[in-house]
Amino acid sequence: MSPEERLAERRERLIAAAYVLYSDPGFPETTIERLCARARISNRAFYECFSGREELMQALHARCIQETLESMYKAIDQVPDTLADRVEAGVTEYIRFVTEDRRRARILHMEVRRAGDCLITSRQLGVAGFVDAIKANVADLPEATKANQHLLALGMIGAVQELLIEWVLSDDPPPVESLISTATHIFRRSFVT
Repeated sequence: MSPEERLAERRERLIAAAYVLYSDPGFPETTIERLCARARISNRAFYECFSGREELMQALHARCIQETLESMYKAIDQVPDTLADRVEAGVTEYIRFVTEDRRRARILHMEVRRAGDCLITSRQLGVAGFVDAIKANVADLPEATKANQHLLALGMIGAVQELLIEWVLSDDPPPVESLISTATHIFRRSFVT
């Protein structure tokens, strides 16, 4: 392997280790030593890849956001081009994809917050990506509703985040289908009037 390939391979191993450890036991409890042991690399090699745990969390969070958005856009592209169909496809795929692996849901909706101020920018970029996705898919709203489009999108994201946090933390989590039907209902009441 070339030095660049070796560095890329180590980065991937660290991201994979972070995916496991940042979701359980969690970001605050995961040390660089634990990450290195899980990825089977030295501490020195860690610092060749990332400046610290926070930068690794940013990379992991960005990847989770990217994969989720790609999955959601793909689902939206496969339905008839009506507002109701786009809303249902987007909400359903977002929740389905995020809950497919509890670790993803935990990283996206809990650990990014537990990481603290160092992840504020990363979190804001993620929220902006989802706001843009919502706004792009509700562009044909009546003019009266468009004035509140940005705030409505933020509100919808907040509602879905809270549903998913409940799913992650609950000893008896609600069925994923209930999360989907609840989120879809909220979106329809807000956008599909």
